[in-house]
Amino acid sequence: MTDDGLRGQPWSAGRWTSPPAAVVEDGPDLLVTAVQGSDAWRHTSYGFVHDDAHALLAPLPRPGAVEVAFDLAWDGRFDQAGLMLRADEETWLKAGVEFSDGTPQVGAVVTLGRSDWSVAPVPDWAGRRVTVRASRDGDAVTVRARVDDEPFRLLRLCPFPADLPVAAGPYCCAPTRAGLVVRFRRWATGPADPALH
Repeated sequence: MTDDGLRGQPWSAGRWTSPPAAVVEDGPDLLVTAVQGSDAWRHTSYGFVHDDAHALLAPLPRPGAVEVAFDLAWDGRFDQAGLMLRADEETWLKAGVEFSDGTPQVGAVVTLGRSDWSVAPVPDWAGRRVTVRASRDGDAVTVRARVDDEPFRLLRLCPFPADLPVAAGPYCCAPTRAGLVVRFRRWATGPADPALH
């Protein structure tokens, strides 16, 4: 148990939604190589459905929180990593960092039948350790992120069906290229955040 109330999860605690190209445990870290063309999106604007992102998921209690840390060490178009919280193929969210429009962007995609996408550029996060946290309580999920030991910033407060069981954990995907390798540093779960602010 850590001092933030979260308990580290072994990588073996999860099951892959779609198998990555390669998975290697390197000491306490997990190195995941994404398959070219992997992604998670439903309909909005692009008109397609992709449901083959590499998410390593385990059941998350209600209420509860999940936190994932990884090194931001890539610059391929639409390369991404972070956490996923998933009830089914039409009800999920992913949050983390995606390389888009020439720079790292921190954000979230919330999918309730159709996907949406919110992002903000974080060019100074490149080459550093990112931590993403999702806290589920009642009918909502609160998403926060930070770099290194800086304070968490609020990314998103979104609706999410209260009655659906979910699984959560780290994810990555590489929509446009081969060769993305993500070093995941930590996966932890614990109690939901006590307050929004």
